Amino acid sequence: MASQIIREPMALERKVMDKLFREAQKYIPGGVNSPVRAFKAVGGDPLFIERGMGSKVYDTSGSEFIDYVSSWGPLILGHSHPQVTNQIREALQKGTSFGAPTPGETELARMIVQAVPGIEKVRLVNSGTEAAMSAIRLARGYTGRDKIIKFEGCYHGHADYLLVKAGSGATTFGFPDSAGVPQDFTRNTILIPYNDITATERVVKENHQEIAAIIIEPVAGNMGVVLPGDGFLQKLRDITRKYGIVLVFDEVISGFRISYGGAQQYFGVIPDLTCLGKIIGGGLPVGAYGGKKEIMEYLSPLGPVYQAGTLSGNPIAVAAGIETLKILSQPGIYEKLEQRTTNLVHSLRENGRKLKVDIYINHIGSMFTVFFCPDKVYDYKSAKKSDEKQFAHYFQGMLKKGIYLPCSQFETNFLSLAHSREDIEKTIKTNYETLRTLK
Repeated sequence: MASQIIREPMALERKVMDKLFREAQKYIPGGVNSPVRAFKAVGGDPLFIERGMGSKVYDTSGSEFIDYVSSWGPLILGHSHPQVTNQIREALQKGTSFGAPTPGETELARMIVQAVPGIEKVRLVNSGTEAAMSAIRLARGYTGRDKIIKFEGCYHGHADYLLVKAGSGATTFGFPDSAGVPQDFTRNTILIPYNDITATERVVKENHQEIAAIIIEPVAGNMGVVLPGDGFLQKLRDITRKYGIVLVFDEVISGFRISYGGAQQYFGVIPDLTCLGKIIGGGLPVGAYGGKKEIMEYLSPLGPVYQAGTLSGNPIAVAAGIETLKILSQPGIYEKLEQRTTNLVHSLRENGRKLKVDIYINHIGSMFTVFFCPDKVYDYKSAKKSDEKQFAHYFQGMLKKGIYLPCSQFETNFLSLAHSREDIEKTIKTNYETLRTLK
């Protein structure tokens, strides 16, 4: 059955989706509720997804696609995992929201604290943006300083002072800064190239009395996958400790994705504060930030830093998150995911080599990005050397043959536990056929 519906939508079916998109554009800016969902960087109009199951998504025409978007990362178990959906049903029967403490949010908090090395206390919020924004506010309140350092190409949500060369959608559309952000809001944000420890040391030495925090994606996922250089994260830890600066790891993507304890466990570098999202809600809207007890207790109602949210710790998202983490805590899960990803990436590299197509692939855990460039990608500038037109042709070629990839050169592909050997073999074969058309 699956092999019969993996195909390019017929003209009539495409017309149906075109009609849906035109209708969406009447009421939603650009027809999408997040710019990253638009197909502007790759041409054409976005698919309208009707349902997902396991490693597959199905559009409104009924066509089936092997999904490497995974809702931009959180669906590490695949779509509609039965254990997770069962917990959601049970939670729904009890109510949707209370605006009051529940046993579930304490249980999820306990699981996060036990899993993530740098978290002694944690607060649940509703999104990764909210987590990063709140962590920065807390760092400023704790230190009494105003300036922060962020790295080019790292995205920490759409808070005004963080929308400076923020990667992802901003990079795709060529607008590293957003209109509507007053210059005064970003004057305390210092930009440094990712992986540039020399520049970091110089800037910190010159401004350390004013710097509250350094925030970083320990594994960048919003300019495509970009890995920290050898010793880079540890050197950041050393610098921040020396000058009393709060080190913030934004693990909204890498948390519970590359290991159960996130990038900090993987690399053995422990930050002061950590931002989480995506996976800890099992695909439902959620975020969290946590860290050292002495810093977290600066939060109201214990301390002077205010942050609140009526839907924080929503019982339905919490139920999905608890079940997801229970499954991920089982032995061998991450080894299995990493091995599958490594095997896939090795074959994709071989396809590029055989066909003499210039690609460079970064990967870690169950994350990878195929950059259309011949040289190593290690920061924002090197990522931007990728051939975006070639990527667009590649994206469309893969889509026509039933492989659904992120619609930007500067995004991350995600494997899930639901991706089968057959899925990976089809992906490798389709990659070869599509790369061959780019020669």
